[in-house]
Amino acid sequence: MSEHPDRPPTNAPASAPSPDPEDLPVTMRAVVRDAYGPADVLQVRDVPLPAAGTGEVLMRVRAAGLDRGAWHVMTGRPSLIRLAGFGVRRPKDAGLGTELAGDVVAVGVDVTGFAVGDAVFGIGRSTFAPYATARPDRLAHLPAGGRYDLAAAVPVSGVTALQALRTHGRLEAGQSVLVIGASGGVGSFAVQLAKALGARVTGVASTGKLDLVRALGADDVIDYTAGDLAASGRRYDLVLDVGGNRPLAVLRRLLTPGGALVFVGGEDGGKVTGGLGRQVRALVLNPFVGQRLGSFWIASVTTADLDTLRGMIESGAVTPALDRACSLDDVPAAMRDLEAGAVRGKVVVVT
Repeated sequence: MSEHPDRPPTNAPASAPSPDPEDLPVTMRAVVRDAYGPADVLQVRDVPLPAAGTGEVLMRVRAAGLDRGAWHVMTGRPSLIRLAGFGVRRPKDAGLGTELAGDVVAVGVDVTGFAVGDAVFGIGRSTFAPYATARPDRLAHLPAGGRYDLAAAVPVSGVTALQALRTHGRLEAGQSVLVIGASGGVGSFAVQLAKALGARVTGVASTGKLDLVRALGADDVIDYTAGDLAASGRRYDLVLDVGGNRPLAVLRRLLTPGGALVFVGGEDGGKVTGGLGRQVRALVLNPFVGQRLGSFWIASVTTADLDTLRGMIESGAVTPALDRACSLDDVPAAMRDLEAGAVRGKVVVVT
């Protein structure tokens, strides 16, 4: 399922011409902020056009994905985000956004594999803007016949789901998987990827989003508002907890004796660690139990993983689920919807 059923398609084919490098503007409108905080800190204003440095390309951004990481960078929460290099007291970079799909318009020194005019998707810097720089090792060519808006939803969310299932969860065909948060950005990819990898998938979401989870291909769905997830007595080979807040003991009851639990991030509202308390307890307990308890916070987006996802998209095994496309001016409203849990799949910013 690639679109919110109540909204018209946001069809943005990869066919728009790239500007001549000599015709590039000097400035551009971009989403920026001068301080950490809620969506109210965001502004759209003119900023200088970035330039491709050594080992970089300059992209004409056709669409940019709005992932949960952008919310963390905007708010500076948890505080560990600031210590990770984003700026302690105030943002080091005013821009926001990492996921992108678009066209290469300039190539820096020591860049191989991409040329001006190539349609690509991947990770860039400050992508909520018409132009952004990116490293080639974090880009891949757009899926054949692909759309910018769909491709922009993939890089962070899709790679995170892929690594959670394949690398950290060690998923094998025939296993049972429970995806908690199945209607969100990462969860919507996890449901489809787990099915493509041969698993039987149960998706957990709120009442109003169960139809989306079914459309993504889940074999079973669970409404988390209806009660305890463990009440049915069902056990799973792999539980993927995407941004949840359930206690570790509850999640372990959902596992088979040799099952695996993988935390992806944490959204319990902790200002300092942002939910890492459960992950730390899981790592401490892991050597002493038969179950595998692990987590990871940030996916390392590579060309290889993007190419894997490109192949799955081209085969039809995976289709990004879009809630809607919005403009730069609408990013603050989209951020509020993301925080409120009102987004089904992904929002993309069309530039």
